[in-house]
Amino acid sequence: MQFLDQAKVYVRSGDGGNGSVSFRREKYVEFGGPDGGDGGRGGDVILECVANLNTLLDYRYQQHFKAKKGGHGMGQNRSGAKGADVVLKLPPGTQILDAAGETLIADLTKPGDRLVLLRGGNGGFGNARFKSSTNQAPRHANPGQTGEELYIWLRLKLIADAGIIGLPNAGKSTFLAAVSAAKPKIADYPFTTLHPNLGVVRIDGTDFVLADIPGLIEGAHEGAGLGDRFLGHVERTAVLLHLIDGTLDDPAEAYAIIRGEVEAYSAGLQDKPEIVALSKADAVPKDELRKKARALRKKAGAEPLIVSAASGAGVPQVLRALAAEVREMREQDKKDATGEATASPRGWRP
Repeated sequence: MQFLDQAKVYVRSGDGGNGSVSFRREKYVEFGGPDGGDGGRGGDVILECVANLNTLLDYRYQQHFKAKKGGHGMGQNRSGAKGADVVLKLPPGTQILDAAGETLIADLTKPGDRLVLLRGGNGGFGNARFKSSTNQAPRHANPGQTGEELYIWLRLKLIADAGIIGLPNAGKSTFLAAVSAAKPKIADYPFTTLHPNLGVVRIDGTDFVLADIPGLIEGAHEGAGLGDRFLGHVERTAVLLHLIDGTLDDPAEAYAIIRGEVEAYSAGLQDKPEIVALSKADAVPKDELRKKARALRKKAGAEPLIVSAASGAGVPQVLRALAAEVREMREQDKKDATGEATASPRGWRP
């Protein structure tokens, strides 16, 4: 399945139906009068977050969505039918932005979230609405109101608990494949990963979603390589796993390059908890590995973990470190949801 994380679409709500001008004329009925019905309301444009979707690919082939018009009013006080709504089904983590891509309209993160983006136009009044003691035979009705239209950007930011960042060929996809059932493409050349991959990891009774994004290179924030657009998919994570290829001559320099790109991207990524790990440990002599780990510790300001996805060495330690951060974030989210985070320890007093 192809992956698409942003799309521009045109949406339009339905026009309201026209009111009817009609008079009751029946044989043997002594009194007639106006009986024109109201027009029906136009359909709405609704955005709905649904489970089991992780791409916006459907919106590559269809970019125009229009709700149905409301039915026109008819005689005998019959109102027009409401126009059918148009529902855009979106994966969790989809952001809706204006046509310029700058103003955030909504952020759909949970399956079941619904947003009425555009309301359909109201139906026009029929002539029965205008009957009065001084105007007993009105011969006019209101037209239906026109619907609203809008161009919007759909931008997907995957929902993941932890994300992997690093230079190309740092072993990110290999690590994801080793710890989950995901099957990302793995090869011995740069930029093997062209779109984010997700995998579900379980360690010590804790399940969490791990995201692998395409590698960054120096100047990615200026468009070099694949750019830094895919960093958006780790914005929602609780922790970042920074994998650094242990076979590089200078892992500390590789760490500085990625940190520079993360800080240039901003969006709060630079403040997220970070776990630094030297990968491909099985391919580096132990003495050389210790030397590189010391240099990396000095640069990163934290003790790097040593891991080899191929042999499995150090993998449980990395997963436990990630799981600890994920659990902490979930506990904080629960406190925020119940109001415990802002509650006074002594309780409220007047």
